Amino acid sequence: MGGAITIAAGDSYFEISKNLDIFTDLYKELNIYYVDETQPGKLMKTGIDAMLGSLDPYTQYIPESDMEDYRFMTTGQYGGIGALIRRRDDLVLISEPYEGFPAMKAGIRAGDEILEVDGRQVTGLDTEEVSKLLKGQAGSSVNVVVNREGVGTMQHTLAREEIKIPDVPYKGIIDAANGVGYIKLNSFTHTAGQDVRNALKELKDQGAGKIILDLRGNGGGLLREAVNIVNLFVPRNQLVVETRGRISEWDKSYKTLSEPVDATIPLVVLVDAQSASASEIVSGALQDLDRAVVIGERTFGKGLVQQTRDLRYNSKVKVTVAKYYIPSGRCIQKLDYAHRDSTGKVTEVKEEDIAAFETRNGRPVFDGRGILPDVDVEDPELAKVVGGLYAEDAFFDFATQYRSKHETIPAAAEFMIDDALYAEFQAFVEGREVDYHTESMDALDALEQKAKKERYYEHTKAQIEALRSGLKPDRKADMLRFRSDIEEVLRNEIVSRYYFQTGRAQAALSTDLYVKRSLEVLNTDQYGRILTGAGKGDR
Repeated sequence: MGGAITIAAGDSYFEISKNLDIFTDLYKELNIYYVDETQPGKLMKTGIDAMLGSLDPYTQYIPESDMEDYRFMTTGQYGGIGALIRRRDDLVLISEPYEGFPAMKAGIRAGDEILEVDGRQVTGLDTEEVSKLLKGQAGSSVNVVVNREGVGTMQHTLAREEIKIPDVPYKGIIDAANGVGYIKLNSFTHTAGQDVRNALKELKDQGAGKIILDLRGNGGGLLREAVNIVNLFVPRNQLVVETRGRISEWDKSYKTLSEPVDATIPLVVLVDAQSASASEIVSGALQDLDRAVVIGERTFGKGLVQQTRDLRYNSKVKVTVAKYYIPSGRCIQKLDYAHRDSTGKVTEVKEEDIAAFETRNGRPVFDGRGILPDVDVEDPELAKVVGGLYAEDAFFDFATQYRSKHETIPAAAEFMIDDALYAEFQAFVEGREVDYHTESMDALDALEQKAKKERYYEHTKAQIEALRSGLKPDRKADMLRFRSDIEEVLRNEIVSRYYFQTGRAQAALSTDLYVKRSLEVLNTDQYGRILTGAGKGDR
């Protein structure tokens, strides 16, 4: 062959080269000969997305046009005015201003309707389009016209800032008598480790001798920040996580590199079904090392590691390159993307393939199913009437109206919904169409259909109708029956209008079952018994 490299037909590189040639020819032919005008960029994006979607949901193509969104995901930063927006019918409303940023400082409030951005009317635009208009280089100015009910139109010229969504939106002493500090961690951007370190030190200075680290709803982020956060609580040179891939380049061990802030302070980690990835590294590693009691629900089960690779024309691909393994040796990945059922649906790791491992103290833990907490908390599902009121924007609109009538309220932790305020809310929703369906009614509908199919319905019609009458949602009755559920949501919404994200987090703690259970564990001998294996928790 005169020194040429021969590639065997069975070699994967030959397969790649062959299929690239086929794809190039196919793409060219489609764009030349297809009966209607094609959009080459959109067509290619569709093909790429479908190809990557057949692997796993985390392997993604990032075109240059989406690079700002990618930057926000990894850093939590963007240039803008600092406000969440939402669409209602053809209107675009301010959903919530971020504390300390331009929108809030200018006096823009949740519920304000955006009319114009830099002279362009936004009626009918979707939130993504309006968001792009509001975002821009930090230091540049943007003119925003809003309408506030009862006040009229207002014009604001805002200087955009570098908006950084805080990784730690709230920290504080929540049980002064027992010295319990609380840290809420929402994400793992490049500042997460430092933010948690600062919060921990601040709480210790305020007298905290026990800590609750809340990872509920935290979908993860940067792996190195997970390692940094574990390092705050365990000595240096401890293995936190290993990554293992198909090629040796991704086989890496991540150990703690620094001295801890406090290696002995009693620690509870809160998790739920939305705690994923980096959250699972932190909770799982601390559980494996018997350094913390994990409380809550079983976590999401994402044990896959992504790496971003540069492509041409300023685009990128985020590709799954490895799985991660925490100190006990277990991988917590729940879904097996390499094997699908006959319909193409991804299946969970088979029960017979789940292996048992041990924590440092010999407690049993298992792979393949996320992180199973040491203490389960069953948070009752919110009453269906709450969902109906939420869908109708009753909480949002009432809080907007309340803010316009009341300049101040008591501190976030002290503000309560009394009888008079609750009666006011009941009157407010009186004329609204609040539609909601219960699972009980769904089950009854299914039963009725089955009874008709099997020809039992005529014999049981009276009983079924009587049951339907008893189960049929009655909004007025439900607003009394489920007042505590409704009050909780209403209180948090009103508090957020005065004290923003910090106040919302503070208000929610007073009724938080996870926190209450954490205090019971931290303030009794349960904590030590669970970590030594003497107490099995409440699984």
